Amino acid sequence: MLRVEGLHTYYGRGHILQGVDLEVPAGEIAAVLGRNGVGKTTTLRSIIGLARPQAGRVLLAGKDVAGWAPHRIVRLGVGYVPEGRMIFPELSVVENIQVAQRVPARQWSMERLFELFPSLAERRRSKGSQLSGGEQQMLAVARALVTDPRIMLLDEPSQGLAPLVVSAVIDTIRELKSQRVSMLLVEQNAEMALQLADRVYVIDHGAVVFEGTPKELRGNVQVTATYLGVGG
Repeated sequence: MLRVEGLHTYYGRGHILQGVDLEVPAGEIAAVLGRNGVGKTTTLRSIIGLARPQAGRVLLAGKDVAGWAPHRIVRLGVGYVPEGRMIFPELSVVENIQVAQRVPARQWSMERLFELFPSLAERRRSKGSQLSGGEQQMLAVARALVTDPRIMLLDEPSQGLAPLVVSAVIDTIRELKSQRVSMLLVEQNAEMALQLADRVYVIDHGAVVFEGTPKELRGNVQVTATYLGVGG
């Protein structure tokens, strides 16, 4: 579904991504873990086109989209849920979703989204600024889904949320996986990511330092202690 090969991205003179390789097979969840500032968000921004890679390939169903404009990448089936949610505070729930709906959705219609997120259905006329953090996160996911993506990029979906709300986010991601939506998940919450992922990548200083299954990562005390600050 998605394959990243040798990705190098700079911000000015800063060499942020230094040859990142990762893969998300169809129907699976891959998680990218690491401390703050190591290149996790830049990886997603490079895939979706918000940061332009200087080298490497971003293969979506075999087509190299590295350096394409974000709207072209979205049209090929990539949904993006940014860090901080970035919803429009003065628009209603319905309007926030409609902003992303270029054509009528075939898989994720407004009706189906409200079935997935009943709390949003109840607040469909509320402004984005009137929603709780959890409701805003669900709205950001709904806005990405209305584009009928084949793969979703989720950047820190649990950030700033209470544990009970994080559990609801986990349930949502599991439901999407059951619907065969592939996902690339960036998370600071390592335990949440390990519950969800089929495969895990750990990044440090813009390079992948570990690739494996959640079970393999849990068993690698050196990696978890050195790069995730867990155990030791």
